[in-house]
Amino acid sequence: MFRPVTAPLPRRRLLRLAAGAAAAWALAPGPARAQALPLAKLPGRPARDFTLRNLDGHEVRLSDFRGRVVIVNFWATWCPPCRFEIPSMQRAWLRTRDDGIAMLAVHVGGEAEEVAVFAFDHGVEFPVLLDPDSTVIRQWPVLGLPTTIVVDPQGHMALRAIGGREWDAPDILAQIRSLGA
Repeated sequence: MFRPVTAPLPRRRLLRLAAGAAAAWALAPGPARAQALPLAKLPGRPARDFTLRNLDGHEVRLSDFRGRVVIVNFWATWCPPCRFEIPSMQRAWLRTRDDGIAMLAVHVGGEAEEVAVFAFDHGVEFPVLLDPDSTVIRQWPVLGLPTTIVVDPQGHMALRAIGGREWDAPDILAQIRSLGA
């Protein structure tokens, strides 16, 4: 089982993430507009490898997915736009898993049991990883929650979304699939 958070994000950083989540939620478009928001291109710097435990307690390494497109979503159960987008992430995962695209939801802070209940209640089948001490989120270009970064098969950050999206929107899926072509 997981230990309680021993080195949480500094209060200032946590407040900034919470403020970012609140602003994203307040400005969040309805589902029709969210579908139209493309993913921003990133300069292609290498994605920092990490090892985190999933909800079953097994270690998962980002580098294990080298050669595949990987969607890495940073989120939290207390974040309204994060909660909003999880069902569309599940639908997107169902539509892309046979294409060899991986999806990893990295939960920041929180209790493992609470995250597991949320994932179960929302039918999440893709891997949910726990970043209880916020180590990984500090190493990635996350400006608020949710932030999603799509890693290309060579292990470089290629696309990023700050704020919620309808992940199963055809335009977004086409953008993601194009990385594996």
